[in-house]
Amino acid sequence: MSTLTSIGNASSGSAPSDAGRDRALRLRGVTWLVWRQHRAAYWTLLIGGVVATAVIVYQRQGLVTYLEGYGYPGDLKEGWEHQAPTMALLRAVSVPLNYLPVLIGVFIGAPLLAADLENGTAKLVSTQSTSRVRWLTTKLGVTALIVGVSTAAVAAAFTWWWSPAKSSNFFLHWADKEVFDNSGPMLTALSLFTLFGGVAIGMLLRRMLLSMVVTMGFAVVVQVVWAYSRMSLANSVTITTRDGMQSPQPEMPDAAYEVDTSYLTSSGDLLGQSTCQSLSEKATEACAAKKSIVGWSVEYIPVSQMASMQWLGASILLALTAAVAAFIVLRGRKRVV
Repeated sequence: MSTLTSIGNASSGSAPSDAGRDRALRLRGVTWLVWRQHRAAYWTLLIGGVVATAVIVYQRQGLVTYLEGYGYPGDLKEGWEHQAPTMALLRAVSVPLNYLPVLIGVFIGAPLLAADLENGTAKLVSTQSTSRVRWLTTKLGVTALIVGVSTAAVAAAFTWWWSPAKSSNFFLHWADKEVFDNSGPMLTALSLFTLFGGVAIGMLLRRMLLSMVVTMGFAVVVQVVWAYSRMSLANSVTITTRDGMQSPQPEMPDAAYEVDTSYLTSSGDLLGQSTCQSLSEKATEACAAKKSIVGWSVEYIPVSQMASMQWLGASILLALTAAVAAFIVLRGRKRVV
C-alpha cells in the first residue's frame, strides 16, 4: 500500500522543501486511494453542485429585481404572481432536485462497495497493511463529505432563491415536496440516507447491477414513506367559529397548510363537510339543528413551523443514517470479502 500512495521519490530531483510542500498538497494513504478510485463520481458531484448553486444564485437575483417593483422586501402588491418570470423556472428546477437523493443512492451508494466485492478489489485491499475498518470508514467518510457539501450548497441556494416568495401559494407551497424536501437540511439528509442505504444493499448483495436495481426500489420507498409522514412532524393549530354552518369559514394565515376543515357541533365533535349537503335550504337547516352544528373548525399548519419540521425530520433521517453506517462498519469488520 505504501508504494501505491507514496508521493515523489528520490530521483525526482526536487529539493526537500519542494517535496514536503508537494506532500502537504496531496492526499495520501487510503484517502488518496479512495479518491483515485471514485474521482469521476466525486468530481461530478462537486462540479454539478457548483454549477447548480451558481445558476440558482443568478436566478434569485432576477427574482428579487422583479419583486422590488412590487414592494419587496416589504408587503408585495397584488398581482405579482401572475407575471413573475422566474417562478415557473423555480418549479422547473425544484422537480429534478427531488430525484437527486435517488440518483445518489443508485449511482454512488450501491456501487461503492458492491463493485469492489464483485471485481475482487475488496479482497486485494484486505491483503494490504490497511485494516478493513479504516478502508470502510475512509470510503464512507469521503463519500459522505462530498455528498453532504454538494447537496448542502444546492439546498442553501435553493432556500435563498425561494424565500422572497415563501408567502405565496401560487406556484409552490412550502409544504410541497418540491420546496420542503429541497430546502433547509432536508436535501442533504435524504441524500445521505439513500447513499448509506445503497452502500448497505451493495454490501449484502455483492453484485453491482443487482444492488443498483434494489437501491432504486429502496430510494423510491423512502420518498413515498417520507411524503406520507412529512406533515406529521408539525403541531397543528385549530381555529373555530360558532356562528352557524352558513357562516364563512375562519380564515387561515397566509401560506398556511390546511390539514382539515370540518363542521363543529355544540358538544365539540367534528363532522365532515359532506354532512347536510345536497339538501334544500330548509332541509339543510333542519339537518344542522338535528346534528347540533354550531360553526366551523379549521386545522392548519403555519409556515412558521417549516424550519422546525425540517430539522426534526433531518435529525430522524440522520439518526437512521448513522445506524446504517454502524451496521456497515460492524459487518465489514467481520466479513467484507
